[in-house]
Amino acid sequence: MTPRPHRAHLPEERTESTVPLPPPELTEAECRRCGTYIAGLDGRYACGVCGWVNDHSEGHRRLPRADEDPDRPPKGRRRRRPRPGS
Repeated sequence: MTPRPHRAHLPEERTESTVPLPPPELTEAECRRCGTYIAGLDGRYACGVCGWVNDHSEGHRRLPRADEDPDRPPKGRRRRRPRPGS
């Protein structure tokens, strides 16, 4: 059995915010592996030609937390898992 990864410690203070996040910015660059011209969101890229992906920490802005997702289901409500064999 593989142990669960521990959550990374975030130095920034977590405050509940009702301010909507700014929309992501479309950014463009060359793939570091094959040189293909690629586009991404906020400096996060994935090349469809060679499969190269940059690390999430290289982005221009922090990634939103789950509680900041406007499409997240209400608290206490989970998506049902399909029953095996159905």
